[in-house]
Amino acid sequence: MKLDIIDTGRFYADGGAMFGAIPKTSWSKRYPSNESNGCVLSMRSVLLRTTCGRNVLIDTGAGDKQLKLLGYYHFFGMKDLKDELCAKGVAPEEITDVVLTHLHFDHCGYVTVVDQTTQTLRLSFPNARHWVSEAQWNAFLHPHPLEKDSFRRENMDLAFEQGLIRRIKKETELCPEVMLRLYDGHTKGQIVPYIQKNNMMYVFAGDVIPLAASVSPTWISAYDTCPLQSYNEKMRMLEQAAKEKEVLFFCHDAYTVCATVRKIGSFFKVDEVIDLEKLGISYVG
Repeated sequence: MKLDIIDTGRFYADGGAMFGAIPKTSWSKRYPSNESNGCVLSMRSVLLRTTCGRNVLIDTGAGDKQLKLLGYYHFFGMKDLKDELCAKGVAPEEITDVVLTHLHFDHCGYVTVVDQTTQTLRLSFPNARHWVSEAQWNAFLHPHPLEKDSFRRENMDLAFEQGLIRRIKKETELCPEVMLRLYDGHTKGQIVPYIQKNNMMYVFAGDVIPLAASVSPTWISAYDTCPLQSYNEKMRMLEQAAKEKEVLFFCHDAYTVCATVRKIGSFFKVDEVIDLEKLGISYVG
């Protein structure tokens, strides 16, 4: 199986929001910010070309159709995901599965793009099944006031209208190499793909653990809708990752792509930052 990591672009998020109750004197030692307290975050996607012939894309980034509306985040370094996929020999029409960890705009914005000829929306991956959890889909359709600004209907309505949404209620095998597991906390029903490659397990942690600095279980983002649940779900992920030596991919960390973790008493920390080239994993930063 081929595994490629693509940074689709970057934006600024407030450090206080990213680290919640943790004071800046603590988090600034682990993650940098600018004079306005802005932290640079990546929007990371993964392309999987499985041995059974499926082309799987995990998350799509924000795309470019809403950047003016979302100007507060100061997006920069944006890449066209179509161009990045074509550079790897995969046309958008050849994507068989799009796994959306959740439906916040920075993870599913490129599901639709504006057709430059007609100036109307079209699907970026017209032949793909779009995987989302049942709980997340319901949250998307009926958002809580505290979360509604993170959801944009124009990102997902076309996929629904064309019958391309696949909703899961429990752990689901996408193919022998990819298992989709469910985690709550940051939002309801977040999908976390577990990817088996060369006798190693890679975990696309999504916003369960978005940064290497977030490995500390009590470092909960203010963006998380249920912080107590976030803590419990992080512990569940970290206990297994440390025990099984799994590699965690951090979807938003602009400086650390992936790492293993280890447990020290009841505390977790990053153990080894992974050299992707040694593992034969391509990274477009």
